[in-house]
Amino acid sequence: MSIYPHCHDGRRAMVTGAASGIGRAAAVSLAATGAHVLAVDMNQEGLDALAAEVPNIEGVRCDLSKLEEIQQLPTDIDILVNNAGIQTVSPIEEFPVERFELIMRVMLHAPWYLIRQSLPHMYEKGWGRVINVSSAHGLRASEFKSAYVTAKHGLEGLSKVVALEGGPRGVTSVTINPAYVRTALVEKQIAEQAKAHGMSEDEVVAKIMLDRVHVKRLIEPEEVGELVAFLTGPASASMSGTSYPIDGAWSAY
Repeated sequence: MSIYPHCHDGRRAMVTGAASGIGRAAAVSLAATGAHVLAVDMNQEGLDALAAEVPNIEGVRCDLSKLEEIQQLPTDIDILVNNAGIQTVSPIEEFPVERFELIMRVMLHAPWYLIRQSLPHMYEKGWGRVINVSSAHGLRASEFKSAYVTAKHGLEGLSKVVALEGGPRGVTSVTINPAYVRTALVEKQIAEQAKAHGMSEDEVVAKIMLDRVHVKRLIEPEEVGELVAFLTGPASASMSGTSYPIDGAWSAY
């Protein structure tokens, strides 16, 4: 159930990283507003399951690290949600160069390419919404996440430029900044850090992930998905060029 059940009837949305986690939740929330949602991911099995569950979601397999595949995606997009992300945790001096470059391609270059090829349609329509799923790490930093933090800070800047350029032509652009969300990416980090620190997974969550978070719980993907839908709805028409933390007061520091 959506608070805006028909506000996007006839519109097309694209959500990257949509086979699971935040992207899946965002796709489902946007579908509930009436939009036809293109769910983009490399996980074909996850896309098939999502499309089978929600009739107005269409799965599209794409490797966002490859420009030639991005260029094959549809460009008549009214709502673009840049969500896809990957993570590597390592000190800078040990960080694999090829992994740094991959994270940049997926999490910063791909959003720029997708925005670039979607804006002409949005400008022609005089309406468009760009939602960039950033992170608390787009506003703050943590050790050993140089690539992720760099990409997310870059996404913050990109989002602001899109807001400035697109505003006069009916296009808004914002970032959403969650703290740790209960996704496969985070579950993997929990297991890795438990092994690295000789701690239980519960201790990793409590002592590391929620250390700076004052609402002591992991965020559920659906919470982020609902904010995505709200930020594309009629009440958000002047919400642009800014960031929306969902971080349990982490950014209050």
